[in-house]
Amino acid sequence: MLGAVDEARVLAGEAHAAWSESFNELFAQVAGAFGNAAVRRHGRAYLLGLLSHAERKNGWTLAEFAGDVSPDGLQRLLNFSPWDEDACRDAVRRYVVAHLGDPAAVLAVDETGFLKKGRMSAGVARQYTGTAGRVENSQVGVFLAYAAGDGPRALIDRELYLPEKWTSDRDRCRAAGIGDDVAFATKPELAQKMIGRAVKAGVPFSWVAGDEVYGGNPGLRSWLEGEGIAYVMAVACSEMITTAAGRFRPGGSGSAAPTGPRGRGCMTGRSSALPAPLTSCWPAAPWPRARRASWSWRSSAAGHPAR
Repeated sequence: MLGAVDEARVLAGEAHAAWSESFNELFAQVAGAFGNAAVRRHGRAYLLGLLSHAERKNGWTLAEFAGDVSPDGLQRLLNFSPWDEDACRDAVRRYVVAHLGDPAAVLAVDETGFLKKGRMSAGVARQYTGTAGRVENSQVGVFLAYAAGDGPRALIDRELYLPEKWTSDRDRCRAAGIGDDVAFATKPELAQKMIGRAVKAGVPFSWVAGDEVYGGNPGLRSWLEGEGIAYVMAVACSEMITTAAGRFRPGGSGSAAPTGPRGRGCMTGRSSALPAPLTSCWPAAPWPRARRASWSWRSSAAGHPAR
């Protein structure tokens, strides 16, 4: 019995060593984005705290994990310290492509919500969030995931959704660190921006996937087609789809797709590998720094949102 315990400890130690080596390799890619050694140390400690098995993760527990006597250092990191979040994003994307890059990969776009209590967090508003399944006071972020053909996946980009009530109140935006040049953008427009960045960076992928929020936007579909990017996205069964053969409803009797039961959504897509637009019925279901102008991978654990 003791021999089995010792063997388990050795295996756990080897796994931890391998994990630490991978983490250090990744953090080395973003180290240059931090303004000085102190900020870099807090950035590393913050990430390790988020990845830890700590039951609760807030400013105090993360500071304790890092060996600090208070969360002041981590809060400065999220709110005021000099570091380039977009440079970190680009470094993470390069790391993902280097390790998971696959021409058959899929770019999946989806949003998620972060429930909030107050009204000071950038972009917070009463809005629908799939996190709660209802309208709640929350922030909503749009994310781009990279899914390799053999299963591995990772997030490679993000944008914070700002409701119109925010972008129409410039004083409130300035108080939250949002620049005057940041205008209202819909979630599909944010998705287009992120997909465009991936294309510009040479990220290898085969097609784009999204739920009805994105598939139901003709502007995004037209842009993808204009860029020659294949896609498969959900649309409402009542959506009129324009094709070379005319206009039809994907789930209606005028299409080649089967008609789904009430309550189901439909899929639409285009690909140079297909002789005609793809349409089929699909069960409708969700896809499985405080006051700073650029949103990043940050969390609200230190007491403020990841913006």
